[in-house]
Amino acid sequence: MLSTILLPVGTSDSARVDDLVSHAIDVAEPAGATVVVAHVVGADEHDVDGQNYPYAVAQIGFDVQSRDLPAEKIAEDLEPIGEIVDRLEEAGVDVEIRAAVGNPESEILRIAEETGADNIVVGGRKRSPAGKAVFGSTAQKIMLNAPCPVTYVRDRS
Repeated sequence: MLSTILLPVGTSDSARVDDLVSHAIDVAEPAGATVVVAHVVGADEHDVDGQNYPYAVAQIGFDVQSRDLPAEKIAEDLEPIGEIVDRLEEAGVDVEIRAAVGNPESEILRIAEETGADNIVVGGRKRSPAGKAVFGSTAQKIMLNAPCPVTYVRDRS
């Protein structure tokens, strides 16, 4: 039985919002499943105001000493997360928000384990084989290491 769908969303997923939301609703609604919208702020370190904080985290004022970020703050401050949550709620789908700071692949897999995800829906874009080999792919790493089935929603552009 499908009860929890994990939908990791990054700020670069703006072009895929329609596809991600549509797929999440199509799967969650008939099953009565909860969609866990997750966002991971990468831990790329930069010096900000004399502090060695992840730059994106420092910009939006999160307490980087804590592993988990306030989920409500993520929904309020970052797009397309807020838009996705609003659209899922408007469709009558139960939604939870999770957020973390760190390595995106590791944190998404950790959240999948913590929430008992039955399915992970990842967005991605078409990449050349050389691009995958040189730069890696978060979606690919999640697909290869996930504790449950993964659905890949590719950008149509």
